[in-house]
Amino acid sequence: MPGKRTRPLERIDLPVCFGTPSNIRKEVLNFEVDGFGGAYHAILGWPCYAKFMAVPNYTYLKLKMPGPSGIITIESTYEHVYDCDVECIEYAEALAEAETLIAHLDQLSGEAPDSKRRVGAFEPVEAIKLIPINPTCLDDRALRISTTLDIK
Repeated sequence: MPGKRTRPLERIDLPVCFGTPSNIRKEVLNFEVDGFGGAYHAILGWPCYAKFMAVPNYTYLKLKMPGPSGIITIESTYEHVYDCDVECIEYAEALAEAETLIAHLDQLSGEAPDSKRRVGAFEPVEAIKLIPINPTCLDDRALRISTTLDIK
């Protein structure tokens, strides 16, 4: 996926077969397992081509390799390649949107309201001044008076 780096979670050896029952090639390949999904289930690269002695032709969308009874040819269509590209682009865009949303939610959680505030409690918008009802008594009873009131 363009712009994304990952470390393999694990490596696994799997048998891979190409061909038909009368002309089959089977080799064990080492795959790296990554932690993100994508349009492809597996990507075969140069280690695969070397092990199978395969030659890819991207112009004709063919992969050719020697088999026990002749040349094995794997083909695709331009429609299939286009569909895979579209799926990969859509997945990358969805992933980018999800990362943006996660970053936005993290930012909002950093701006969480005060934990002492009760839900449904009245909090005036303007500044207030607390005037004790009884100045000689140290209880919490006080009048709340706005500091933005006009003198009139």
